[in-house]
Amino acid sequence: QVHLVESGGGLVQPGGSLRLSCETSGTIFERNDMSWHRQAPGKERELVAGIPADGGAHYADSVKGRFTIPRDNAKDTVYLPKNDLKPEDTAVYYCKAEEPQGKVGVLDHWGPGTQVTVSS
Repeated sequence: QVHLVESGGGLVQPGGSLRLSCETSGTIFERNDMSWHRQAPGKERELVAGIPADGGAHYADSVKGRFTIPRDNAKDTVYLPKNDLKPEDTAVYYCKAEEPQGKVGVLDHWGPGTQVTVSS
């Protein structure tokens, strides 16, 4: 069974930094496309950043230059270091793994989420 567990959320002041981690188990991590999403109160969940299995990260315009999405295949973990945080970055952050299923396509797995609050 595939499990994803996010960690590293919390309360931070505007302009501060945090690093989220998403550790996976029960899957061949290096084959998965990984991504981070967030959902603010009253808003739909949105893609923040993604990194395919073969590299080539991509980012939402709102976080370019502030967030990165490194992955460590040896640790089955993807990270989301975040700098220059803004109040509008406040949200629950979710990790997603897209697990290849051969000709069938991909199977999505989600973590339970971690709260990030940016406030003074």
